[in-house]
Amino acid sequence: MFRRIFGAAFGAGIAVGLFIAALQHVTLVPLILEAEKYEAGAPAHKHVHDGAEAERTPVADSPWRAVLTTIATTLTGVGFALLLSGVFAVSGRDVDAREGLLWGLAGFTAFALAPAFGLPPELPGAVAADLAARQAWWIGTVAATAAGLGLIVFAPSRWGVPLAVALFAAPHLFGAPHPGEGVGSVPPELAAAFAARSLAVNALLWALLGLATGALYARLGHATASAT
Repeated sequence: MFRRIFGAAFGAGIAVGLFIAALQHVTLVPLILEAEKYEAGAPAHKHVHDGAEAERTPVADSPWRAVLTTIATTLTGVGFALLLSGVFAVSGRDVDAREGLLWGLAGFTAFALAPAFGLPPELPGAVAADLAARQAWWIGTVAATAAGLGLIVFAPSRWGVPLAVALFAAPHLFGAPHPGEGVGSVPPELAAAFAARSLAVNALLWALLGLATGALYARLGHATASAT
């Protein structure tokens, strides 16, 4: 069982994580670099040295940043895939690629979509509330949404669905932490584009993770059964 869980998670997580890292580099990194120009208050990447104007390479454009981002995204993919394969095992269901996709979409709903209603993805330079308060609200929202989805799937009774709806709504009725008065340095249209693209990339991440993890989980299960 452990070989099945970890084999599916590492295979799917590494493959999908590398693909999503490349996609992020094309779709999200340019927006982050642009926002960092506004945050620093220096949109141009030039400075004067010894009376001459010289090009400089900002730290943000360092190739190491792309490498580290790729590693972090790949590890995130493995972590989420481990979560999915672990849930597959606990559920006892005969999961394949199709059902894995549904689990992946549920993961997107809990970890990205539901929290984004209160705390959309933010660029550098955006005005934000206290980090600890935001993290606590995010964790609570993920837990409540996941619990609600679990009730709908595993306890679709007369009381299960209303309780699930209450769990979905509770974090948003409580309200996400927001900053007081203040204006960020990032233009609203840039922030909106980043939030939309981030959610789209997250949706693709979870969908592909669900498909790949489900497919590998089923394949390793068949291989184990054949070996015995």
